[in-house]
Amino acid sequence: MYDIIIVGAGPAGMTAALYALRANKKVLVLEAKTYGGQIIKANKVENYPGIESISGVDFATNLYNQVKNLGGEVKFETVIRITDKKEVITSKNTYQAKAVILATGADNRKLNIEHEQEFVGKGISYCATCDGNFFKDKVVAVIGGGNTALEDAIYLADIASKVYLIHRRDSFKAEDRYVSEAREKDNIEFIFNSNVSKLIGSDQLEEIEIKSNMGDVKTIAIAGLFIAVGQEPKNEIFADIIELNQYGYIVSSDGVHTNKEGIYVAGDCRVKTLRQLTTAVSDGSIAATIAMREMR
Repeated sequence: MYDIIIVGAGPAGMTAALYALRANKKVLVLEAKTYGGQIIKANKVENYPGIESISGVDFATNLYNQVKNLGGEVKFETVIRITDKKEVITSKNTYQAKAVILATGADNRKLNIEHEQEFVGKGISYCATCDGNFFKDKVVAVIGGGNTALEDAIYLADIASKVYLIHRRDSFKAEDRYVSEAREKDNIEFIFNSNVSKLIGSDQLEEIEIKSNMGDVKTIAIAGLFIAVGQEPKNEIFADIIELNQYGYIVSSDGVHTNKEGIYVAGDCRVKTLRQLTTAVSDGSIAATIAMREMR
């Protein structure tokens, strides 16, 4: 029996563990892959308060070591099911806790084209607010048509010299206010009915090939490509007992409680406005504090 079981060893989950351990609780963190979540893909983190610059790997490792040094258990096992009795079932064992915190995160949806993974951190980014400043006065492109893509393009327009906004359709899904604001930016160029079909470069992304829906192909020289085609939460295994929205994110009336007593949520896996490192660690600290307060 654990006081708290945390599913997910990203920043939200590890922060929750840190807070619970400092309150002398018995904590187990379960993670299917490796600790750190999406932040380990970041070459540099320069927007975290109090830390001028750090690699994503170093940030995650520091947090992991804090948890381990406080006596936290971290087991790399795949969770396959949880029950409303706060049992967490993995492919290897069954664990029980007084409280469970779900912090499974979300993965950025990929373009799934050749060389995409190898250029991550070398011209490709999935987070404009994280990495935009690395492209000051350079030419960049954003691909996507929702609110995030438009917000990214608007944000980058104040940093980069030029922003190409590429969308596979002839109109955006984004709210009209974002579209209007993007159109007011002189350095944003819209490319409709098109997809990025090829990534070109040696050690760094240098060009992208764009193919229109009519089959026309052109190549654009850019320093950065920001992919904003959505995220994919990893909450399917909870769907039988935890309320999810239409996109698979965990629904919470206050950002902490799920629809099941004693089961809480933190980080990118929940419905929220902003998915950033700072909001993830905030979620983790709040979820752990409330879970301990309500623990039975």
